[in-house]
Amino acid sequence: MILRVLLAVLVAASSGWAFQTPDGAAIFQQHCDVCHRKGSGTRAPSTEVLQQMSRDSIVQTLETGVMREQGAKLTPAERQAVAAYLSHAKAPVSSTRPGFCAVKSDPLLDDPGWNGWGVDVANSRFQPAAVAGLSRNQIPKLKLKWAFGFPGAWATFGQPTVFGGRVFAGSEDGTVYSLDARTGCIYWTFRAPSTVKTAVTIGFGGRIAYFGDVSGNIYAVDAANGSLLWKVHVDPHPTARITGSPVLFDGRLYVPVSSGEEGAAMDPRYPCCTFRGSVVALDAQTGKQIWKAYTIPQPAHPTMRSTAGVQMWGPSGAAVWSPPTIDPKRRAIYVATGNGYSDPPSPYSDAVIAFDLDSGKMLWSQQLTPSDRWNIACIAPTKANCPDNPGSDFDFGSPPILKTLPDGRRLLIAGQKSGVIYALDPDQQGRIVWQTRIGKGGPLGGIQWGGAADKKRVYFPLSDWNDSNPAMGGGLFALQAATGKKAWYAPPPKPDCLKQVGCNAAQMAPVTVIPGVVFSGSQDGHLRAYDARTGKVIWDFDTLQEFKTVNGAEAHGGSMNATGPAIVNGMLYVDAGYTNGVAGNVLLAFSVDGK
Repeated sequence: MILRVLLAVLVAASSGWAFQTPDGAAIFQQHCDVCHRKGSGTRAPSTEVLQQMSRDSIVQTLETGVMREQGAKLTPAERQAVAAYLSHAKAPVSSTRPGFCAVKSDPLLDDPGWNGWGVDVANSRFQPAAVAGLSRNQIPKLKLKWAFGFPGAWATFGQPTVFGGRVFAGSEDGTVYSLDARTGCIYWTFRAPSTVKTAVTIGFGGRIAYFGDVSGNIYAVDAANGSLLWKVHVDPHPTARITGSPVLFDGRLYVPVSSGEEGAAMDPRYPCCTFRGSVVALDAQTGKQIWKAYTIPQPAHPTMRSTAGVQMWGPSGAAVWSPPTIDPKRRAIYVATGNGYSDPPSPYSDAVIAFDLDSGKMLWSQQLTPSDRWNIACIAPTKANCPDNPGSDFDFGSPPILKTLPDGRRLLIAGQKSGVIYALDPDQQGRIVWQTRIGKGGPLGGIQWGGAADKKRVYFPLSDWNDSNPAMGGGLFALQAATGKKAWYAPPPKPDCLKQVGCNAAQMAPVTVIPGVVFSGSQDGHLRAYDARTGKVIWDFDTLQEFKTVNGAEAHGGSMNATGPAIVNGMLYVDAGYTNGVAGNVLLAFSVDGK
C-alpha cells in the first residue's frame, strides 16, 4: 500500500502539477487587489504598505486577523503564496531580552489613570490636571523615557490604558500586555486568537481587565496576572468584530459590535448582506448577557437577486465602530453608527442612537446622512453586490461626546466622515442644535476617529486624505462647544516624509486634551502638542525612526491613526504605526526628565 502511494506521488510530481506552488501574484490580483490598490478609497492598506509586513504577519492577518473572512477562501498554501509575493520585509529577529519585570507586584487599586478609550463615560478625552500630572509649561520639555516593541507586528491598534502603575495594550497578533508604567517591563501577557483593536478597560478597583478581539469575543482577565476569568462571543454573525472599547458602568460592561461584512461583499458569490450593528450589555463579573440592542431593529430579509444571480438581503450595516457614551442623568447610552451595506436603506445608518441603559430599548434615533449604502463591491470590477446609486461611505467612526455647557445645557457632539460636526440635544430626542463643516469628507476623509472637549471648546482633527496629493488634508480645528463657531484652525505642516510609502498630511487619530494643551497625531508619524488657546504648536515629536526597546524587539515608529496619547502621572504614552500609512510597531512613553 505504501509503495503504491509513493509511486502515485512520484507520477503526479513528474506530470508537473502535484507540487506546483500557487501563484501568489495571481491570487492577490484576483482576490485582494481591488481593495488594496492605491487610491481605492478604502481603509485597506495599499499594496506598497503591505510590502512592509513580514510574511508571518500577512499569514496571521489572513488566518485569524481582520482579513480572516477573505483568507478562509484560500488554502493554506495560497495564503503562504500571497505572503511570499507581498512581503519585502526582512524576517523579524527574535528578542534575546524578553523584557519581563524582575520583581512582581500587584497593580495599585482605585487609581484614576486613563481607563479605556477616555477617562470618563462621556468620551470627552479630557484628562484633568491632577491626573495628567503635566502642565502646559512642561510640555516642551517632554523627552522619550522608554520604547516597547510589539514583536513581529507592522501596526498598532488599541489606545493604551494606564491604571494602577501599569500600561495595558493589545496588539496585532492578539497578545495583550501589562507593562510597568515607569519602565515598560512586562508583568504578564495574554494571547487572544485574533487581533485586539480595543483599549483595555479596567474595573472593580483595578482587579479585572476587559477587552475585545476581531473575532467578536470579549474577555475578562485578572488584571494582576492575566489569567482568564471569562470569555463571551457576543454576536453569531461570521463577520462580527469588536473594534470599539467596552465601557464599564454600574457593574455592567457595554460592548459595541461592528463587522467586516463590507469586505465580504466584494465576492460576487456572497449573499450580501445580513449583519446589523448592536450594543450588548453583560454582567461585568460573570459575562452573562443582560440585554442586546440592535441598531437596526428588524433582521435582514431577502430582497432581490444580484447581477450574479445570488440572493441579496437587507437592510444591513449600521455597525458600531466606537465606544458607547453613557448618560447617567437620563439612564441612556448613545452610539454613533456606520453606513448601510445593502438595500433597502435604513433610517438607522449614519446616525446617533439612544438606548435605555437598563433595558436596551431604543429611545430615539437621529440620522445625519440618509441612504448611505456602500460596501467594497462598489469599487470591484463586477459590482454585483453594490447597491444601486450607492452612498459616499460617510459613517461615524468615532463616538459622540456628551458635553455639559456652563449654562447647564447638554449636547452630544459627533464628528462624521462627511467632514461635518454635529451637536445634538440629548434631552430633546437628538434635535440638531448646530452643525459645522470643517472639510470635504470622503471614505477616508472628514473626521475619522474622534475629537475631544474641555470646558468651553471641542477639538477635531481633519483627515481629508487625497491619495493623489499626500501633502493635502490634515489640520486641527477648535470650535465653540455652545455654537459650533470656529475658534481657531491649525493648518498641517507639510510632511517631510512624502517620499516614504504611506506618508501623508491627514490627521485621523483621535485627539487628547489636558488643561491648556491639545495633542494630535498625524499620518506623517508626528505627534504634536498645540496651545489650546491659539492652536500654536508647542511640542513636536517625529516617530518615524528606529527605537531601542526595553523588551529587545525590533521597533519602528509610523503613522498615528486610530489611537491618541494617554497622559497620566506626568507621563505620556502613545502608539505609532497603522494601516493606510507608514507601518510601525512601537509604544512610546515620554516624561519631562526622560529618565
